[in-house]
Amino acid sequence: MKAIGLDECGGPEVLGIHELPEPHPGSREVRIRVGGIAVSPTDTSFRSSPARHPEGSKPPFIPGMDAAGVVDEVGPESRWKVGDEVMAIALPNSQHGGAYVEYLVAPDDSIARIPGNTSIEEAATIPMNGLTATQILELLDLKPGQTLAVTGAAGTLGNYVIQLAKNAGLRVIGDSAEKDRELVESLGTDYVVARGDAVAQHIREIVPEGVDGLVDTALLHEKVVPAVKDGRVFVSVRGWKGDGARGIRFEAASVRAEYLAHSKLEALREAVEQGILTPRVAAVLPADQAPEAHRRLEAGGTRGRFVLKF
Repeated sequence: MKAIGLDECGGPEVLGIHELPEPHPGSREVRIRVGGIAVSPTDTSFRSSPARHPEGSKPPFIPGMDAAGVVDEVGPESRWKVGDEVMAIALPNSQHGGAYVEYLVAPDDSIARIPGNTSIEEAATIPMNGLTATQILELLDLKPGQTLAVTGAAGTLGNYVIQLAKNAGLRVIGDSAEKDRELVESLGTDYVVARGDAVAQHIREIVPEGVDGLVDTALLHEKVVPAVKDGRVFVSVRGWKGDGARGIRFEAASVRAEYLAHSKLEALREAVEQGILTPRVAAVLPADQAPEAHRRLEAGGTRGRFVLKF
């Protein structure tokens, strides 16, 4: 089968087509004929950073954590059927590898049906960021009426966090560039502040005592900690453990822990069908244009996900 991968880390140009053996599912697994692969910042980091590849692992390294497509083969005892349209989370550098492939083998519990009102390409944008957003809200453990601030609100993860938070009854402050303000407001955000290094100050102008929780998808780290109320919660998305300030509880979301979270994927499917969550596709590109998708993503300003198709 064809796959998009890399032999060594570097810029987008290191991505290329590789021929790999066709995989087959084992017990309680399926094989998916992939119809859409979402391109995320996690993929560009996987491509560019040697630290993302365990010592002793061998190329080609296959990126990708989001896929959707049609089940075309089922293993023994699988509860799925050939022809089911599903979305899946994938784990690069794991047994079944990343999602930039024609055929992805996945455990039964790492997939869910695609929402009834979405295309396969749209569904491909849901699993990884949707599961991350779900985990973030669990880590925050906020109550209806409490205040949450989200940096990087115009990005896909920021979008999902805000929409799920509003559905949970939270008051939400999001940051935005002026060009993205309409998008961020459309998510149901209660207050929109200017993005940038002064975002903590802008948040404190709205909530002088500080917010109950903050989700830092923009990776501002210590620059935005001052926005959080003493003793409350800060959640990062790239492993930052915080600075221990003012009794704040620092948490780091890690979506790898959600690989077999079928029930959470099902909840995301329902959220999309109910209009709570809105998947967005920036553009659909042939898989061999993965380098271009990575270039455009890293250039910034993209709203929605680029989706690759073989």
